[in-house]
Amino acid sequence: MLSRAFLWSGLAMLALLAGCASVSPGMSRDEVLAAWGQPTRSFALGNGERLQYSQQPSGQQAFMVDLDATGRVAQARQVLTVQDFARIATDGSWSRADVEREFGPAPDRERVASWDGPILTYRWRDAGVDLFYWVYLDQAGIVRRAHQGIDWRNMRQVRP
Repeated sequence: MLSRAFLWSGLAMLALLAGCASVSPGMSRDEVLAAWGQPTRSFALGNGERLQYSQQPSGQQAFMVDLDATGRVAQARQVLTVQDFARIATDGSWSRADVEREFGPAPDRERVASWDGPILTYRWRDAGVDLFYWVYLDQAGIVRRAHQGIDWRNMRQVRP
């Protein structure tokens, strides 16, 4: 039997996906809020504002709605993708704040004995496969490693 929390998160995701078509360039901030509700987070950008709509931890998508200086939608897109994750720099130029501005808050913050810092974990889906994306931070909150891996929990067991 499915838990109520799982069912509600699934319904919330369906509602957001149904609303995707309703947010388009040129819409006002108020129109976005009317269509999608309050964002998970919002960030000031140099020339506007970013509204984040994350389906984490149960969902596998995060939408960023960028507003221009006049408060109108410049773009709206789903960012938990291989192309967007590839933008994460591991050369010391990205911080935790950069990752969370671009992808939303990570639902999981893990630690392992072989790494001396927090690990941000995002759930996502690509080509029909459930995946994780791990972002390793050092003690100062700087990105040092990042990579994807398969979420085996939902895979069907293969029998010989």
